[in-house]
Amino acid sequence: MAVAGRYVRRASHAGSWYTNKEAELDGQLDGWLAEAPPRVAEPVRAIIAPHAGYSYSGPTAAHAYSHMVQAAMERPIERVFVLGPSHHVYLRGCAVSAATECLTPLGPLQVDQQICDELLSSGMFELMSMDVDEDEHSIEMHLPYIAKALHASGCRNVQIIPILVGSLNEEAQARYGQLLAPYLDDPTNFFVVSSDFCHWGERFNYQPHDGAYGRFLPICQYIKALDMEGIQCIETQDAADFNSYLRRTKNTICGRFPISVLLAALAFCKVQFDVQFVAYNQSSKVQAKGDSSVSYASAVVSERSTTPRGGSGGSESDAALQATRHPAAAPADADTGATASGVTRNGPPRV
Repeated sequence: MAVAGRYVRRASHAGSWYTNKEAELDGQLDGWLAEAPPRVAEPVRAIIAPHAGYSYSGPTAAHAYSHMVQAAMERPIERVFVLGPSHHVYLRGCAVSAATECLTPLGPLQVDQQICDELLSSGMFELMSMDVDEDEHSIEMHLPYIAKALHASGCRNVQIIPILVGSLNEEAQARYGQLLAPYLDDPTNFFVVSSDFCHWGERFNYQPHDGAYGRFLPICQYIKALDMEGIQCIETQDAADFNSYLRRTKNTICGRFPISVLLAALAFCKVQFDVQFVAYNQSSKVQAKGDSSVSYASAVVSERSTTPRGGSGGSESDAALQATRHPAAAPADADTGATASGVTRNGPPRV
């Protein structure tokens, strides 16, 4: 078919959402990765990570990407699928990038045009225009981290498949999941799923604070409890439960459709996987109705171990993440990952 491969995608958000200076960016990623060592021993095949301005979500994303570095050191990775939500264009299906390569301050990433053409030939994918591709941040925000992870592990000639995921009903989620499952089964592939979690505040038109998770709960703890209910659905790989949760709570998880496609794919995979969240954070601690925040979370999808998890070797971050599942008893600073609450409102976007 050979219709993909029409332009070189610029790093259109470099210089605003993250630095466009190679040495500075490389140093930032090095620092965040050093503070987030991998904690899942089983082979990791996919991650979920946030896509906000790096000042806000970069430290949390590192908890996922340290596992990608580890995975690339353990086995050859030939291509990386990146699934991101569409923030600006309404899509009823999914679209692949028409770029030949995507530029980053850390070097270009080649797009696997053959796989993009395979997906287009299914009749289920559109082709992104350059304007749509470069306007969207949900995929681009992962590209420097992917480049860094591949460079750190010594991987070369790895190609990417950027996929923009539209507003899919549950039937469509299952169809796309079934189509992508064989790619996820292949250990030479790696999947990155892009999502922030709750966007709370008047500017997001979303300010729930009721008794659903306990009376007199501070708003920031309410948001944690709201997110953790969704996270539990994802960890149990229950796509129907996750969709039911979204309908009931209306939680503003912007990557809900890419996550749902991942859950659908896991259900069709021959390999058995575990999903484990390893970090959670909020851009600020909401105390009053006039405040706002965006939540960030990182997860890893690993091959299911034949031996049960256990032992007493859990890290401080493990304990903190578990504490957020019971927010009424958790301290206000129980989030894992570095906090970004000190970043001014004039800094990079939080979403």
